[in-house]
Amino acid sequence: MGLFNRPSMDEGVQMYRDTAGAVLVDVREPDEYAQGHVPGSVNLPLSRIRSAEEVLEDFDAPLFVYCLSGGRSGQAVAALTRMGYTAVTNIGGISSYHGEVEK
Repeated sequence: MGLFNRPSMDEGVQMYRDTAGAVLVDVREPDEYAQGHVPGSVNLPLSRIRSAEEVLEDFDAPLFVYCLSGGRSGQAVAALTRMGYTAVTNIGGISSYHGEVEK
C-alpha cells in the first residue's frame, strides 16, 4: 500500500484486474479522459458524481477510483460512499501510473 494506506495506482489497477465484477472509474473530465486513460475504465467525472447510478448500477460492485493525482478520486470515493456504494477504493492518480494507457 502506498501513501495514506492507499494502494499505488499500479497496485490499484492490478487489484481491479484481479477482482471479479470490479469497475475501474476515472473521475477526470471527458477532455482529460480522452487524452489518455487506463484501458477498461469508465469515465464518470467528479462534476457528475451525483448521476453515478446511471453508470454504476450495482451498489455492491467493487469500485476502483482514480483521477490525475488522487485528490478528485478521494472526493469521489467519499461521495460514492455517502450515496451507498459499499466497496469503493481510491487508487490515486494516473500521473503515477506505469502501465498501458489508451486514447
